[in-house]
Amino acid sequence: MSDVPAFARGLCDDAAVFPPGLAPLADAVPAHRRHRSAPYAALVGPLVLPATALDQLYPLVAGDPLDLSITAPNGPAQAARAVAAAADLPVAVHAVEVAVPTGMTAADLLCGLERIDVPVFVEVPRDERRPAIIAALGEAGHRAKFRTGGVHANLYPAPDELAAAVLAAVRAGVPFKATAGLHHPVRNTDPETGFHQHGFLNLLLATDAAMHGAGAAEVAAVLADRDAASIAARVAGLGEARASFARARFLSFGTCSITDPLTELAALGLLPASLLKEDA
Repeated sequence: MSDVPAFARGLCDDAAVFPPGLAPLADAVPAHRRHRSAPYAALVGPLVLPATALDQLYPLVAGDPLDLSITAPNGPAQAARAVAAAADLPVAVHAVEVAVPTGMTAADLLCGLERIDVPVFVEVPRDERRPAIIAALGEAGHRAKFRTGGVHANLYPAPDELAAAVLAAVRAGVPFKATAGLHHPVRNTDPETGFHQHGFLNLLLATDAAMHGAGAAEVAAVLADRDAASIAARVAGLGEARASFARARFLSFGTCSITDPLTELAALGLLPASLLKEDA
């Protein structure tokens, strides 16, 4: 049995090559393999790479197949091409993460995704199309991806906006992941940028609340909570079954560092310190 508790299994997708980490691909691939063989391997999801990186990947993936999630910021057509290109590589594509081009409707999006035969995460735009796209994802059995931060303050949705997205996904039966800005377990203000960053444990608890009937105000309040001790105690109190239930909707988040979340979760008493030893 893994020492990684239910709330954390597969929680952290390895987005090392994306900002702010920007690891070179030649470093990110062997680092990901080390993570997947470490005592905390059960916490680690696939390596997330942009579609444009596939051409550089072949000489780096000799040996065991590499688990990938591929991002396609240009939309469904790019995603379909990336999946086809990956078929010639020793990789296992667990998902593609597809952005929605400006002006593309929910109906056109679904048509564009029909040729893709791996799980799809759709990065839901923060505009008037969001409700229709989330509803369409639920009907088609696709997944959502919510952007929770970035390099500018306006890329961080306020708690009420993120709460509305979580509630919409839960009510439509749409599993989702989060990307960008989730640098710490608990909501905080970055001392260098002044950005108000969401916490990935807040997002887990907000999902749990939404799945147990909470309304928009309550879900937003959970997202806004900065009390680390309280948040940690609530996560610890979820238990195996309830944590797994919430994680069936909140699938993962992308992080440019696997070890930073691990270290902070151990400091909160939510992971055993023994997992920090890669050679254990």
